[in-house]
Amino acid sequence: MAVVEYDKGGAIVDIGAKASAFLPEAEASLGNDGRNIQDMIELDKEMDFQIISEEDENGQLLVSIRRIQYRAAWEKVVEMQEKDEVFDATIVAVNRGGAICLVQGLRAFLPGSHLAGRMPTEDLIGQTMPFKFLEVNQEYNKLVVSNRRAIVEQQMADLSRGDIVQGVVKALKPYGAFVEVGGMSGLLHISQISYDRIDDLEKVLQPGMPVKCMIIDHDKVNGRIALSTKTLEPEPGDMLRDPSLVFDMAEETAKKYHGTSFFLLCYVVGIDFKCWSSVNR
Repeated sequence: MAVVEYDKGGAIVDIGAKASAFLPEAEASLGNDGRNIQDMIELDKEMDFQIISEEDENGQLLVSIRRIQYRAAWEKVVEMQEKDEVFDATIVAVNRGGAICLVQGLRAFLPGSHLAGRMPTEDLIGQTMPFKFLEVNQEYNKLVVSNRRAIVEQQMADLSRGDIVQGVVKALKPYGAFVEVGGMSGLLHISQISYDRIDDLEKVLQPGMPVKCMIIDHDKVNGRIALSTKTLEPEPGDMLRDPSLVFDMAEETAKKYHGTSFFLLCYVVGIDFKCWSSVNR
């Protein structure tokens, strides 16, 4: 079957029957973004069409290409979810809750909380980013994606215990600080900040403060890392007296903890990820 003529609001399709069929412009493509049907469909090109109506009084049927593409897109999306693979998609719109991107021509929602290191602003439109799925529900035509999850997975693959990372303090809690490291959430537990006792955490760290930390544990499945600055103190208590000194000498100090001595240290001062996971942030 092929389109043989453009018509007002669509095109005429030769289906090899007594009467021709009509392809509405809205049914010409899954990714119909306001283009004219002439830009989407070539004349006389053999294509598959799905019949979507009964014959009208003139014996004419309505047909669709979009619905064939829609089924194929969902089949591909389900396959991608099963493989849990990272994929690229382009942002086409933003709203108060996040952004919209196109995955295989289907609209997917990106929650603002799953946009790594950025806010869902208008300058995102047209940008292509890596994503992973959070939810795929064909019954409710619902796709939810995460940029943060894709970024974290890529970064976590290269991280090891003992690595020195740079981050920014995002929030203070009674039990420590949450540090953003390239889109990942790291916990700097209060017991891991200094060898000296900390009575007032706000006198040591503040939101927005850049820090250097050592990774003492990681949960690659959930994209979490446990951090320490006390392992980087040249002398016990330096984080309270002069954090800048600790950060300037971080790489030099870290060398002392590599090898078997480092793993012994992790055993002594490491924190339990199960405890961390149960914390209500």
